[in-house]
Amino acid sequence: MSQASRELIVATSNPGKLREIRGLLGELPVELRGLERVPGLVLPEEGDDYAVNAAAKALAVARAAGCLALADDSGLEVAGLGGAPGPRSARFGGPGLNDLDRVRALLAALAGATGAARAARFVCVFALATPQGRVVTTRGECRGRILEASRGTGGFGYDPIFVAAGMQVSFAELSEAEKSRLSHRGNAVRALIPELRRVVEGTLV
Repeated sequence: MSQASRELIVATSNPGKLREIRGLLGELPVELRGLERVPGLVLPEEGDDYAVNAAAKALAVARAAGCLALADDSGLEVAGLGGAPGPRSARFGGPGLNDLDRVRALLAALAGATGAARAARFVCVFALATPQGRVVTTRGECRGRILEASRGTGGFGYDPIFVAAGMQVSFAELSEAEKSRLSHRGNAVRALIPELRRVVEGTLV
């Protein structure tokens, strides 16, 4: 097997996300790299469909780098906001905001909301692409609720205000291993591992 066939580029510049994925794929014989492997690559504009967004990113990276690529599109869907911010979670509140700003914007949008209005779910779709154009996608979800204030210092994104169903602590208060066990991203990656293994072993092209 060539070195290129073992290399897997993750279409993200988010170090927290890359660290999570590394932990989930640690058992596979792949060399995980981030977008630094394809400097200057501009990822496709994202729309309102998780699977379309993830597939477009994975294909762009796989073709530019000539090796396997993995991309995800994730979002937080909140009942009291009609399912928003959804696929636009990373842009919620306007341009130029960081994670803390977006958390504050979401809490402000939910001010005064109680009960079922604070029900939420994280959604993640992963796409695995080969340079030849083959794409496989998987989906994972994690249901829970939105807190009234941030708790915890771990994780990233909306983790400090999300509590998974059956839990009493936020994603940001969990260990990385516990979060991966429960999370939308962990569920989606685990569903993708059999396909990834087939690609790495050369039985799927």
